[in-house]
Amino acid sequence: MNSKVEKRQYPRHPALYTAKYTIKTGTYRDLIANVSAGGIYIHSHRAVERGQRISLRFPIVAFDKRPNVMGTVVRSHDRGFAVMFDDPIEEHIPKDVSFA
Repeated sequence: MNSKVEKRQYPRHPALYTAKYTIKTGTYRDLIANVSAGGIYIHSHRAVERGQRISLRFPIVAFDKRPNVMGTVVRSHDRGFAVMFDDPIEEHIPKDVSFA
């Protein structure tokens, strides 16, 4: 049994598609592992500093919807990094969506 308490405000949805993002060292593309209305986790071997600002473009539900989202890197390690969005994107994610 998992007794870990979920601290996230929005549920995560597994995902496996590409995000284009810009950080202070340049613009890159890497795979998204999961997304929620409040943030995203990106698989990357790139060193991305915690606290750094980031601009992201990625498909949500339909590939023709690619919002430009701003956020802050809140966690980073050798397999990827997590971003918290400045403003939730819940209006872009339908309630009944499944990314799997």
